[in-house]
Amino acid sequence: MSLLSVEDAQARLLGATRPVERRETIALDLADGRVLATDIRSRLTQPPFDASAMDGYALRAEDVPQPGAELKVIGVSAAGHAFDGTVGPGETVRIFTGAPVPAGADAVLIQEDAEKRDDGVIRTTFEVTKGRHIRPRGQDFAEDEVVLQAGDRLDFSRLMLIAATNHATVDVFERPKVAILATGDELVPPGTEPGPSQIIGSNTFAIAALARQSGAEVIDLGIVRDDRAAITAAIGRARDAGVDVLVTLGGASVGDHDLVQSTLVASGMRLDFWKIAMRPGKPLMVGELDGMHVLGLPGNPVSSMVCGLLFLEPLLAVLTRRPPLSRQGTARTATFLSANDKRQDYLRARLGRAADGTLVAESYGKQDSSMMKIFARSDCLIIRPPQAPEMAAGSLTPILLLRPDTY
Repeated sequence: MSLLSVEDAQARLLGATRPVERRETIALDLADGRVLATDIRSRLTQPPFDASAMDGYALRAEDVPQPGAELKVIGVSAAGHAFDGTVGPGETVRIFTGAPVPAGADAVLIQEDAEKRDDGVIRTTFEVTKGRHIRPRGQDFAEDEVVLQAGDRLDFSRLMLIAATNHATVDVFERPKVAILATGDELVPPGTEPGPSQIIGSNTFAIAALARQSGAEVIDLGIVRDDRAAITAAIGRARDAGVDVLVTLGGASVGDHDLVQSTLVASGMRLDFWKIAMRPGKPLMVGELDGMHVLGLPGNPVSSMVCGLLFLEPLLAVLTRRPPLSRQGTARTATFLSANDKRQDYLRARLGRAADGTLVAESYGKQDSSMMKIFARSDCLIIRPPQAPEMAAGSLTPILLLRPDTY
């Protein structure tokens, strides 16, 4: 099977992907970041009455044709405590913000524009127009009005609106389930004393974090030894859990100890493609098993994360109905870059800014895919397309931002 370009591999993966259709009803206080599965219709009208927008005096505009009118205060209307009477000619009601405007009144004079006397009378010092400082009933929304639509992603402002429409629960699409399976006799979990030929398994934590940040629910299948029966059993656990994406870490190649791909195929996986023209991350595997996406990531930590950013993150964006996270950018190179070969390179680099504010990317000298420290210190990946010519320092280059909120 020939090497696929990154763009072709992404297109094949995403072209066959459809959003998760399963739905669930959850409490409103758990809905931040979720996507609505049904329209939200208001259960009431807001405001439910003509309400004062200011502290002041509710009155009839015709009683105040000009400043200097004198009006008798006949009562008070406060939020939660309406005045039950009617405002007649020459009368006014003390009113507070959010309180119902009493019958007969059609304007509010703010308190700064009234002189209060000891005999219960006020004298107006400013003009009044009909409707002034009144929020009419239904100004915000009306009962049965659709205020949000299915597919809207919930955030602080939309949660506020849903609560105001008197909904305590919402119907949302379920989060996609992502199962992560790490394989390898050499791997042991953090906190374990590794043996002479063992290393700490770290990829699971990075991929799990990326999946959760992308809106997925994560199931950790643990570390499985290089054994067909053990791998088959783990695949069965993923099936039983009804996962949408099975991510395997390591063992996707075809060496004597790389058993993941062949075991998956024996379990019924339809292999779509593997081997991508990229560095790091060439031995990426993509397939489908009983409606479950299978994404086989390389075992090398940096290769695994680069592939996770390029394939798992956009896959989950489709499954969750979220817009893809924008990681693409442009920077000037800080150093000379040599010509590239037939694979697309992703060079770890740190970012700075030139005096004119332009981003400047300085690649690290060593780019071995097992080196996690410089990946953690990197701000971006410099993208070197296949057959890219040498590039002088100061040249513009595309980059992939690792922390897009920072730049």
